[in-house]
Amino acid sequence: MAERNDCPKCEVPAGSPCRTRGGKTASKYHTPRFVLIAALREELEVPVSAGRGPGQPWKQGPAPVAVPAQRGGKPIRIGYARTSTARQELASQLEALAAAECHKVFSEQISTRIKVRPELEEALKLARQFKEAAPDTAVNFTVHELKRLARNAAELMTLSSELQAAGIQLELLTGPLTGIYDPNGMGAKFFAVLAVAGQIERNYIREKTLEGQVAAAKKGNHGGRPKVIDDDSLTFALALRDKGVPVPEIAKKLTIKTGKNKDKHPSVASLYRAFAEAEQDTTA
Repeated sequence: MAERNDCPKCEVPAGSPCRTRGGKTASKYHTPRFVLIAALREELEVPVSAGRGPGQPWKQGPAPVAVPAQRGGKPIRIGYARTSTARQELASQLEALAAAECHKVFSEQISTRIKVRPELEEALKLARQFKEAAPDTAVNFTVHELKRLARNAAELMTLSSELQAAGIQLELLTGPLTGIYDPNGMGAKFFAVLAVAGQIERNYIREKTLEGQVAAAKKGNHGGRPKVIDDDSLTFALALRDKGVPVPEIAKKLTIKTGKNKDKHPSVASLYRAFAEAEQDTTA
């Protein structure tokens, strides 16, 4: 089984035993080569078969023969746990993943708002490596619940595309969607439904936001940051500009009336911006 994969240490191709620095057949396979194979992961040492002749000059071996899939075998599970804040705990997630007999569990304390999540990337990488090493074995990417993976449907669809490309199944241990979803089978419908639901939710939030803005505008609250230069100051500034007063001098004659910069002079850039907005309003 170890010879079905290229060795990352001595770089021998699939179908050949590992070799020493002197170019001879090694007496044991290098660990990085067989650690990806579920049936060999618990072995500390895997000797080279007698037919390979340890210590003899190394020779290129035949291409590996495809091994038929083993029916009824347990899938390889790669677990992932996440919390957003320090106040949340990972223990319950880790216990559930351990009970599911995950081969390895990755965990991190990071918000879904952060696009790059190192432990998630490492978990997906290992799952892909397992699938490449044992293509006929089912590999599950296992999480406690769906919200640990993404904060919206777009991110979930991106993840599902990665799982689909690698032939990896998504497994949810709890929640209303508990189960195993194959992105290349019936699970494809599951991800499609999630995408539609996510789009409906975004449209609903957008509509409620617009309704709130309209209601606030009717009450005179237009939101946003307060103007650095109010209407009275702008009228005074325009009058000075028409008389030929330089913009830097106009800025020194004005005072900000609200905000954190109250009682200070506006910047020249703010004054130019106010002039430009006034000209656009006049043109409109």
